[in-house]
Amino acid sequence: MNDKINLHYIVDGNDFMSAGEASGDVKRVLKKLGLNSDIIRKTSIAMYEGEINMVIHSNGGEADVEITKDYILITLRDYGKGIENIDKAMEEGFSTAPDNIRSLGFGAGMGLPNMKSYSDEIVVESEVGKGTTVKMKINIL
Repeated sequence: MNDKINLHYIVDGNDFMSAGEASGDVKRVLKKLGLNSDIIRKTSIAMYEGEINMVIHSNGGEADVEITKDYILITLRDYGKGIENIDKAMEEGFSTAPDNIRSLGFGAGMGLPNMKSYSDEIVVESEVGKGTTVKMKINIL
């Protein structure tokens, strides 16, 4: 692959049925490009966790994916309530998901920790009342 590929998705908030569509499409693209299955798995899991977080916590948002020969960069932006304490949110098991979301099997507090563990670099920026941007980089080489 000589050029970069840019993909853009709208993540519908409060719709668990459509959550995962963007990460599923990215997975198909990466498979068509013939990338290593470990890279595909890491990318798919990291992006899916981000999609679910957007559905649970922010009524959706946008996802941009840049694929180059060297890396995959996933940028997730939402305009939700924001994260009050990013360090705390990165702790396994910490969750602000309401009980109705937990009763669906989501909100176990593994979203951001999984995003961190399945990406090579992660940057989380958030402003309370304005939203959150998460950038995850997965190295290909």
